[in-house]
Amino acid sequence: MNKTDSLNVLNCATLPANPVVAVAGATGAVGREMLLVLEQRGFPAAEVRALASARSAGQRINYNGSGASANNDSNEGFLEVQEMTSESFQGVDIALFSAGASVSENMRTAVVKSGAVMIDNSSAFRMHDDVPLVVPEVNPEAAFTHNGVIANPNCSTIQMVVALAPLAQLAPIKRIVVSTYQAASGAGAKAMDELYSQTQQFLNNEPLLIQNFAHQIAFNCIPQIDIFLDDGSTKEEWKMVVETKKIFNMPDIKVAANCVRVPVLRCHAEMINVEFSAPVSVQAARCALGAANGIQLIDDPNNKLYPMPGLLAGSDDVYVGRLHADTTVEHGLAFWCVADQIRKGAALNAVQIAELLLRGQVSG
Repeated sequence: MNKTDSLNVLNCATLPANPVVAVAGATGAVGREMLLVLEQRGFPAAEVRALASARSAGQRINYNGSGASANNDSNEGFLEVQEMTSESFQGVDIALFSAGASVSENMRTAVVKSGAVMIDNSSAFRMHDDVPLVVPEVNPEAAFTHNGVIANPNCSTIQMVVALAPLAQLAPIKRIVVSTYQAASGAGAKAMDELYSQTQQFLNNEPLLIQNFAHQIAFNCIPQIDIFLDDGSTKEEWKMVVETKKIFNMPDIKVAANCVRVPVLRCHAEMINVEFSAPVSVQAARCALGAANGIQLIDDPNNKLYPMPGLLAGSDDVYVGRLHADTTVEHGLAFWCVADQIRKGAALNAVQIAELLLRGQVSG
């Protein structure tokens, strides 16, 4: 971990009302979604730069936001992808990164020296002591103390902590047990394509081409996401444990995670069991979740209503259902939650952090 003697408090007055925004990794699934989110939310950018590797330079990406014509000499409504270099960030105020950990590490110095704030979607800096790990609905105040880099948490962590935050206001959380059902898109655009192609191959009784996963993903579940660690857990599971502790600033909270890849295109689902230090009724939890920002309750089991990944692609909120008591512990609740991990689990969360910085204030 990196450690600095002191952290710099962001002077929000240094961010212009209409900042220049760079999207690094603009041709990837999350990068494209970042551009879409900026456009859909009307982010007031003076200019938007689409950056990617040299092999992607020259591509055109649909974009109709305020920055569409600022760096594009061809047609209105498009951005031309530029090769990302150390000089790409001159004049940039906010750099949204989804280009992989090694690229983020290599470009950090150039971004920070240019005076921009890097909002990074990779795992490169999440556990660095000098880098805040931010979910705006949960710990917005953390965004205002940084050294030029703010980290986006792992997608599966984001949706879980959004759902847990209002419950933690009812009573301190002692232990979390989470089982995830993670969509193919969590492994990128090529992984989504593989699910499509394998499904067709399976239905046509053809050999399955396996490239992006350890095993077939079509009509299968794979109980491995990322590499295995010495204790038998996977790195994805480790991320959920340590990131949750950091976001909540609760190093003693107990978290057990089990992460599984499932044949769903978009939207991760999670079954979460929570043990509190004091009684929390189902009704109190329902009221707290229903009043929370960024959460939608779909919880009517008598009418078979609950969140489902296949129906929520492209949505922005975290959806919660199947809320009930967990009677295996003294003060327990269980619930099911679903979120689009490309949106809230990545692109949207990053843009929300940028909006938070632009507002220059902490809001619930």
